[in-house]
Amino acid sequence: MRRITLLATAVIAALALTSCSESFNANIAMQGGAKLLQAATLSNAQVQSYTRQYINDLDKKSDVLPDSNPYSIRLRKLTGGLTSVEGIPLNFKVYKTDEVNAFACADGSVRVYTGLMDLMTDDEVLGVIGHEIGHVGLKHTRKQFQQALMTSALRYGLASAGGTVGELSASQIGALGEALASSSYSRTQEAESDDYGYNFLVKNGKNPWSMAMAFEKLQSLSGNATTNRASKNLFSSHPDTASRIKRMSERATKDGFKRPVTKKSK
Repeated sequence: MRRITLLATAVIAALALTSCSESFNANIAMQGGAKLLQAATLSNAQVQSYTRQYINDLDKKSDVLPDSNPYSIRLRKLTGGLTSVEGIPLNFKVYKTDEVNAFACADGSVRVYTGLMDLMTDDEVLGVIGHEIGHVGLKHTRKQFQQALMTSALRYGLASAGGTVGELSASQIGALGEALASSSYSRTQEAESDDYGYNFLVKNGKNPWSMAMAFEKLQSLSGNATTNRASKNLFSSHPDTASRIKRMSERATKDGFKRPVTKKSK
């Protein structure tokens, strides 16, 4: 808590230093610092509520495939049994887009792009999903979303003192989306998510070799200029691919798991 308080104080001080006119209002600065502090101390439930509003808006703006679509059926089959992580219910949807990507949010929403499914086998897709779910289980997504709230216009309109979460405006959601687009996970967080995803898959009866296989496919795709452009977001947030392949494959072998035969289903 002391670290957060110091952060708010630093913001107020920065506002004072950057104001070159006598019109600087210390009271307004204090209010801004308090709201920044408020963004940093939102509860899990509040962050999940804001996340849900954001993902609902994103779903409306995206080409979400219906449950009857072959892509959706394929995703449902390979994620069978993956119902929750750390008490957070998981929900899966497919976005129709050529982009090679997938992501998970703090509220348990997992979105997989058709561009990724077109290039990967079921095991490889499952490996990517396991990794992304790791970010949720470790609360990396919560921290990332919270940071986006703090750095976007939303820091001026967050939950009230009573804990009631208000509805986000279109402009606030837009600002939040821009902040999220520029955010990324650290190498340490990526490694932690690999390990969590591995354990999560094992716990739910899935072969953890899929983690190594997913990274192998990402590495092979990185040499393709066209695919690399389409997968910019996924590649930029997953560094050290070779070492991650080695670590995950060695761990799966040591734990007695056999590498699945490469097979792609439709």
